[in-house]
Amino acid sequence: MVVCGDDGLAHRLTAELRTVYREQVVLVVPPSGRTPPQPMAGRARAASAALFGRVVTAVNRGAGSSDDTLVPDERVMEAAEPTEAVLADAGVDRAAALALVYDDDETNIRAALTARRLNPRLRLVLRLYNRRLGQHIEELLDQAAELAGGTAMGRGGHGDGDHGGHGADISTTVLSDADTTAPALVATALVGTSKVVDAEGLLLRAVERRPPRPGEVADPGLCTLALLSATSNDPAGDEGSEDSGDRGPQLLPDAEAVAAATGRGTVVLEQVSHSGPSLPARRAGAMPFASLFSARLRWSLAGLVAAVVGLAVALILITDDHPLHAVYVTLLDLFAINEPALDAPLGQQVLQLLSGLVGLLLLPVLLAAVLEALGTFRTASALRKPPRGLSGHVVLLGLGKIGTRVLTRLRELHIPVVCVEADPEARGMAVARRLRVPVVVGDVTQEGVLESAKIHRADALLALTSVDTTNLESVLYARSVRPDLRAVLRLYDDDFAKAVYRTLRTAHPAAVTRSRSVSHLAAPAFAGAMMGRQILGAIPVERRVLLFAAVVVNGHPQLEGRTVAEVFRPGARRVLALDTAARDGGAGDGAPGSGLVWDLPDTYVLRAGDRVVLAATRRGLAELLGRRTRSTR
Repeated sequence: MVVCGDDGLAHRLTAELRTVYREQVVLVVPPSGRTPPQPMAGRARAASAALFGRVVTAVNRGAGSSDDTLVPDERVMEAAEPTEAVLADAGVDRAAALALVYDDDETNIRAALTARRLNPRLRLVLRLYNRRLGQHIEELLDQAAELAGGTAMGRGGHGDGDHGGHGADISTTVLSDADTTAPALVATALVGTSKVVDAEGLLLRAVERRPPRPGEVADPGLCTLALLSATSNDPAGDEGSEDSGDRGPQLLPDAEAVAAATGRGTVVLEQVSHSGPSLPARRAGAMPFASLFSARLRWSLAGLVAAVVGLAVALILITDDHPLHAVYVTLLDLFAINEPALDAPLGQQVLQLLSGLVGLLLLPVLLAAVLEALGTFRTASALRKPPRGLSGHVVLLGLGKIGTRVLTRLRELHIPVVCVEADPEARGMAVARRLRVPVVVGDVTQEGVLESAKIHRADALLALTSVDTTNLESVLYARSVRPDLRAVLRLYDDDFAKAVYRTLRTAHPAAVTRSRSVSHLAAPAFAGAMMGRQILGAIPVERRVLLFAAVVVNGHPQLEGRTVAEVFRPGARRVLALDTAARDGGAGDGAPGSGLVWDLPDTYVLRAGDRVVLAATRRGLAELLGRRTRSTR
């Protein structure tokens, strides 16, 4: 694997590939004495991080080496730009995958075109901020691989293998920071953890369960992923050690092993969901009749209609006229366009006077209906304010790229949200208006802004502005209002994020606090894309790792024509779900994860057109995909 970049994402991605996937990585970074020019937002973040340099040093002192520190035998190259000579020296011509995560889109595109020419069978992962341009670049690079004689798959396909085996996945994947960090931020705000797997829009997490007490029945969740080590509850025990033997963690156990494991905790798979109140689903662009007119106006209209019907019935009884003609005459009298009933009987004259009176009452009602309808359409395009009595919601600060993507994911889960944004022209304002999400326009550092967002009754706070000090100040103020508030803040510098997390955790031990840098949250998605499009993510279990993948059954003899029970190998791999949307050509109801079937019977036979979601160890997935593995576990 080759990683090229100029910021913390390159180092974090390298660490993710080494520690989780056990891959050999060549890291290409700018020379230590040369820092690439930063945009204004980046300079502000760097300045704010420098202000807290002493705090970071003090908190991290004695904490040991960082997770991003490379071991001495890792190969690190220094180059100002990823030129053709630099890429060739890094071994791109024989590498399995290349990640280009520079902060500049043009640099990544230029290097990707060069790398595709050097190695048409190379798997490419690009970091681009322009999503529309990224779609075109994906198509262009995949077509270039096909014309060069490779077997690259089209956009949206899923590879059936990996390097070192049959059917290599040599596709191009373009990712952005906003898309990769949104699922983790949403999960952190809801359940306090960013260790999630995004399966077809459905967020899944691994939950540790304590050993059940006598007489209790443990909740199995979607399935049992692992048995924790027998020494996990012993402070002197070596938790998760490879030398624990049978007492160590057991990944993907069968039902007999789970039943026999008394006194041991388990790791189960659960869907990330919101426990608080949810908003009713509403079709986009729909305007129900009840929202056009107030209840008082609707009752007034109903009363006038009843009066007209009563007058028409009375006219029928008096004149013995045809019902349709009687209604017609009543409406003429109502709108004062009928001839006066001078020679008519007394009863008909009285009905004509009453019809005229009802017509006078109808005029102000019609005018009020027109004004209310115009006002409703006008306010529908304006920003909503937080309603009275709102509680159990999520307060989202910042509607930039990442904030807008997080807002969309929260609304897909029908979670009530209140946004706070200082810039009325921010890119997320249009999205909030379209989704009818309440927005408070104002500087979050000013007094009364968070109170307007009902922070004292909120369940969680997501501080996602582009200024670190603003995020930190808003979280500290929110904690002063509500000490037990779940808070998640986005910070630019990874070391600064660790320092803030440790300090807030110490100051508020009873509350859930998560401070994450963008590189920390985006690295797992980039690493999974480098391993192949079929990799959905990874979840650690003590000192071991479970991988999640979406694999097409066709071409895999271990899957095709076998039942779910035959595919299951304890400690190696297990089929979790069947993707029916892929088999039906992508049809579905649009809900996240709506095409996944979890309760697959053990007798179900996997067919060539099926696509399954499975959990596997490194070795189990390598055997399935025909890859070599550097891990002995």
